Parts: sequence; structure tokens; C-alpha cells
Amino acid sequence: MNKCKKYDVIIVGAGVSGTAIASAMAPYNLSLCVIEKTNDISNGASKANSGIVHAGYDAKPDTLMSRFNVRGNAMYPGLCERLDVPFKLIGSYVVAFNSKELKILQELKERGEKNGVPDLKILNADEVHSNEPKLNPEIIGALYAPTAGVVSPYELSIAFMEHAMDNGAELSLENPVTDINRSDNGFIVKTKNDTFEAKILINAAGAYADKIHNMVMEPSFTLFARRGEYFLLDKYAGHSVDHVIFQCPSELGKGVLIAPTAHENIIVGPNAEDVDDPEAVETTQNGLNEVWGSALRTLPNLPKEQVITTFSGMRAEPSTGDFIIRDYDEAPGFIDVAGIKSPGLSAAPAIAEYVSDLVKKHIHLVEKDNYKPERRKIIRFHTLTHEDKAKLVKNDPLYGRIICRCEGVTEAEIVDCIHRNAGAHTLDAVKRRTRSGGGRCQGGFCGPRIIDILSRELNIAKETICKDSSASRIILGETKGEGKQ
Repeated sequence: MNKCKKYDVIIVGAGVSGTAIASAMAPYNLSLCVIEKTNDISNGASKANSGIVHAGYDAKPDTLMSRFNVRGNAMYPGLCERLDVPFKLIGSYVVAFNSKELKILQELKERGEKNGVPDLKILNADEVHSNEPKLNPEIIGALYAPTAGVVSPYELSIAFMEHAMDNGAELSLENPVTDINRSDNGFIVKTKNDTFEAKILINAAGAYADKIHNMVMEPSFTLFARRGEYFLLDKYAGHSVDHVIFQCPSELGKGVLIAPTAHENIIVGPNAEDVDDPEAVETTQNGLNEVWGSALRTLPNLPKEQVITTFSGMRAEPSTGDFIIRDYDEAPGFIDVAGIKSPGLSAAPAIAEYVSDLVKKHIHLVEKDNYKPERRKIIRFHTLTHEDKAKLVKNDPLYGRIICRCEGVTEAEIVDCIHRNAGAHTLDAVKRRTRSGGGRCQGGFCGPRIIDILSRELNIAKETICKDSSASRIILGETKGEGKQ
């Protein structure tokens, strides 16, 4: 029988909420472990979303969504600088095509002002088209929110976890929770591979947070899976728009958006489709047609020839209509962080701050003497000057070997991402950390070379390396080799 591993705090789920909480707990002298059912960080909703840091006008006043959205938005610039995460403050437009939608913009502006969103402004048609000349000329106005931005959501989640691990946290991957029982000291968490004990148990299990809650307490909420499908366009389409462009929202969400990404691509989507299976993240022809057709209303000349990939993500829609973030008198030390749909990414830093305060209610926290507030900087070779590139290559020849031509990623960058805390072990894990395979050819050129590097650096057989999940092996065996014909 495996020995029980004991911690002060266990977090179930390594999405943006769970990793943000781990990072927020990093200044304190405690033992902490994040348990994740998949084989990497941000493998659920956190990797497959729009990457928008919302200003905060959309959520209803006096909700957790509005409170944490506005607070989280304000935290982003400093946070991303400290953790070295790509983030751009570009502002957003909600566009109107008729007088009815202009009234909705005014309602959103008033709601945003109640929520504390600064500097909201209604633009007229001339102002809209002066700033975004490629938009549909039938647009007659827009709500402008200058505090909106874009971030790389998976890189943010990875940075949170790396920062937590740099400060002593642990990560347990491919280890789904199977049962939870209460103990005199807190909670016994049984997983596929281990048994854990924790004084504090934080449920940040994404689409499965209701299932984790029900292992500890009586059911009190339900999560529904809502799929959204997207197009990603090449960087050649990068100036189709310069702001995040929303259509007027509906009862199903914020509608189809068109926006630059943190890496200068263009993202288009999502639609909203309720599905039974939270793992049903395939794309559909009907769904993609719906997204593209809706986007053309905003941007009639959207260049479909620049599409380099499509994907879908899953949102956990809560039956309560709001985030579920709370502790319980009936189960002291158990904290739910559930139903974190949009604007969950925007709200994540503020949610983590709040949950950290909840933890303080249950255990005494002492700050570390050796806390590291910043993550070690990542060298992004393609962004450097010729002089700085030459210096790097002189000191480390691996910086002189371009592996991913589309994104300009070097072998040294890939090696670094493998050996950092929370490092890469799969092809897609390397892509999420370095952008290798994220360009126009989608890994067609660099994929085999990255397999070679992973095999060498991890000292594992190429046949064991996966594209993403453990079910996505790439190489089954040799077809030719030395001495073979």
C-alpha cells in the first residue's frame, strides 16, 4: 500500500484557477500539492479559450463574477510582468448595428460603471471606423473599454505553476481523484496512483468540480458543459483588427469575437453549444460554419485563406448563474472554486487572492524568508536584437539552431522549457511553452526534431513520446534503420 502523502494544502485541478491559487500561496511557509488528472497544466478550459482579459462591464453588479473580473483585470499588467507572461493591453469594442443594440451598449456602460470599470465610452460610427477601418460599414457605434487586454492563457497557467514550484510547491500529473474522505486532520484524497492527506482541500477541478464537491458534501450545484469552437488565423492576418471586437451579447454569452492574440495571430469565435460530455471538444462543420458566418457580419473581408487551425473548448456553466467560491462550516477546510466560466481567466488572479484569504481562516500562515516573487525570465530568441542574438549564440550554440521556422524558436528555448519546473514532456506541451508547432505549418517541419530533443533531454524512447495525452502516441516503431532495406 502506498504511503499517505501529507500536505497543508491540496489543490485539485491545474487549470488557471488552481495554478493561480498555488502561485498566490507561494509566499507562505506551507506544504502544497496540485493534483491534475491529465498529463499537463491547463489541459482543459484554460488552454482552449479566447485569451481575453475582460474589462468587467458584462457581469451583473454585486456578483462574484463582476467583483473578481474588475479586480483581476487591474492585477494583470503587474502580474504578467512579474511572471514574464505575454500580455497586451489593447482595449475592446462591443459593436452595434442598430438603435436597439445602441441601447444595449448604454446598458453595458452603466453596468460597467456600477462594477467599477474605468474610462468606458460610447463611440459613434466615425470614431469606430477611424480606429477600425476594416469593420462592417453598417456598424453605427461601439462601447469602448480601454482596460481590456489579451493574454496567453496556457502560458499564464504554466507560469503560475512554475512560480509555485520555484517556491516549493509540488505537482502530481496524470493522477485523477477517485475518492475523498474526511479525517481528524482534514481530508484523505485517494487518486489513481496515490493517497494524500491535507488540512485544506481546494476544489478547482473545472468541468468536474461538482463531482469533487459531491465526494465531500451533499450536492448543492451542477455544472453543464458548453462547447465553443474557434478559428485561429496566421500572423499575416494580424492587423485585420487591432482591438478585441465583440458583437452585442445574448443569453448564451458574449457572442462571436474577433481579436488579436498575445502572439499577434487573429482568433475568431466562439459559438455556444450545450453538450452532454465535457470531453466532447471536437470541432463540427455546423459549429464552424456558424462561427465564420457570424464573424463575417463584423468583418466582411475576414481572410479565410489565413486559417491555420480550428479548435474547441469547454465552459463549465454553473446552475447558480455565478462563480461558486466559498468555504463551508459543515466541512472546515474545504473550499470550492467552481463554475469558473468566462470571465474566469480575467478573474483568476483576484480569485486566487480571495481564496488565499479563505485559507488564512483555517490555518495560520507565516511568510517565507526566501520567497521568490518573480519567475526566471524566458529568453524568446525571435524578439531580440541581432546583437543580443549573437551574444547568446556565442555562449550557447543551441541558440543558433532554429527548430521551428514559423515561430523562430531555437533548440535552446526548447531545452529550457523541458527542464524548468512544470516542464514539457509532450509535443503539445512544448508548443504551449515555446510556440514551436504553433505557426503556419502546425508542426509539420519542427515536430520530428522536437521528438528527438524530448527523447534526448528526458532520456526516454521516441516511441513513448506523445503529441498530447497518453493516448496520442506518434511513433509506433522503426520502418527503416541501420542495416535495413
